[in-house]
Amino acid sequence: MEELIYKKESYQIVGILFEVHKNLGKGFSEIVYKDAIEYELKVNNIKFEREKEYAVKYKNSYLKHKFYADFVIEDKIVLEIKTVDCFNANHYNQCLNYLKISENKLAILANFNLISLEYKRIVDSKNKLAN
Repeated sequence: MEELIYKKESYQIVGILFEVHKNLGKGFSEIVYKDAIEYELKVNNIKFEREKEYAVKYKNSYLKHKFYADFVIEDKIVLEIKTVDCFNANHYNQCLNYLKISENKLAILANFNLISLEYKRIVDSKNKLAN
């Protein structure tokens, strides 16, 4: 059986996501959850960057459009926050694009719009999913 990539860090991040959901529940906008996550990351002394900007390189230049990952944690895990009825292919593709342009190997996609927190681990740019 394969070892989970960034197992310790993932466990800590998911714990924070559950803590935020436990305290706020469902129904708020994404920005509220992001603010609460930022608070928890700071309290737990976890290095992060919010709204990390990524440029897309095409041949020998960078395109005008940029991507903004909700969080990049410890310079290696992309955390994308949603408040939707359910995940769809666009959400997974967004995370895969972030992984590709950032060269990170793991993204965590979290949905706060349900009675229970929903999250998915998305591993590298080879479209592998691991719960």
